Amino acid sequence: MELFRKKSVDYALELSKGSQLRRELGAWDLTLLGIGAIIGTGIFVLTGLGSLTAGPALTLSFIIAGLACLFAGLTYAEFASIVPVSGSAYTYSYVTVGEFMAWIIGWDLILEYLLAVSSVSVGWSGYFADLVMGLGIQIPQSLLMTPIEGGIMNLPAFLIVLLITLLVSIGVKESKWVNNLIVALKLLVVVLFILVGFFYVKPDNWTPFMPFGFEGVFQAAAVIFFAFLGFDAVSTAAEETRNPQKDLPKGILWSLAICTILYVVTTMVMTGLVEYKEFAGHEKSPVAFAISVTGQDWLRGLVSVGATVGMLTVMLVMLYGQVRIGYSMSRDGLIPKVFSKVNIKTRTPFINTWIFGLVAACLGGFVSLKELSELVNLGTLAAFVLVSICVMILRKTQPDLPRAFRTPLVPLVPILAILFCGFLMIKLPGTSWIRFLLWLLVGLIIYFVYGYRNSELNKKK
Repeated sequence: MELFRKKSVDYALELSKGSQLRRELGAWDLTLLGIGAIIGTGIFVLTGLGSLTAGPALTLSFIIAGLACLFAGLTYAEFASIVPVSGSAYTYSYVTVGEFMAWIIGWDLILEYLLAVSSVSVGWSGYFADLVMGLGIQIPQSLLMTPIEGGIMNLPAFLIVLLITLLVSIGVKESKWVNNLIVALKLLVVVLFILVGFFYVKPDNWTPFMPFGFEGVFQAAAVIFFAFLGFDAVSTAAEETRNPQKDLPKGILWSLAICTILYVVTTMVMTGLVEYKEFAGHEKSPVAFAISVTGQDWLRGLVSVGATVGMLTVMLVMLYGQVRIGYSMSRDGLIPKVFSKVNIKTRTPFINTWIFGLVAACLGGFVSLKELSELVNLGTLAAFVLVSICVMILRKTQPDLPRAFRTPLVPLVPILAILFCGFLMIKLPGTSWIRFLLWLLVGLIIYFVYGYRNSELNKKK
């Protein structure tokens, strides 16, 4: 039964009080942090792959994925108000269902965030290559393609992750200002795309609306679910938030609502500008391609700049979340203490940041986008399912805990989150499941060899 030993909520809160991390973030900063993570690859890259899978009905795919995230986001918001501690779903599981399940979800989150950084770096590389080509600089194809695609490595993807790692390692205050500035820029680009593109939409391009039936819509929803990653990363910032009980739920739900609306409207305009079949061959920069048919070259250039700069914040927030998950697991003794060592000058987990940053850079440089995004989605959906289960359990086991935010209509909302997320999980390819299970197997070996014995709860018994 020691596998299911739990941290008490009081103990988790006590640990966070001794944190050396700097509290710099408010509700608006958290909302921009969420938008910074969500608006990026989803709009600027995955809309191309999604259009080829669902056709104009990609808007329905975004609505389905958005509903899954909304239900899950409501459960995250309740936990964020109860246990405002770094670690997100890992910490929520630890206080609800115990250490073993917390380890599994923590290991799962490492996969989610690590591969998310790598996936976005690959999408960023495509836009960056288009941008510099417009300036007369041609990057050799062998340096834009992974070995499995016939190249040497994706060099821009590798280098940009190293740059992001440097920024995250410097400090949360600096990262916050960079994120806020870039978010303002990419929101401007998305809104301009919608306003200008609207006048060039050809309704005939929306016919047939659902060329691949509901199966295509569901498959696209499972893939573009990656576009909504980010709202859960907000909860990893708990120990750097000034008023976490109130501000974390706001940041999670506000960012999710804003981004869902933008996704749906953008895909409607995009598929109205260009027939869905024409996105074949333009998967890495579909929005720039769609606006090119309008003849508004200034906007195409601005879209490329917005995408290139905008995806930087996605990588920044995902790496930030990854580092905070590792920090929490290390503080609990489940992974080596070096991951929770905070640099006195920068007040960040400096070594932790560079370890994960280097791994993410190598994955972005040598693994293809499709393989990365599918595996990320599976890990994220699994985390959402577990958090939804945990909300129902904690309502039963500790109903009197102070809750600054309460998930409405429990157990209906958590059950809907489980059903939506579970449905999207089964729509992912079998190969993604095999890789995911292999990752969990490796995690179990590490836990029983190292984590179980070195757990802080094990030392306290």
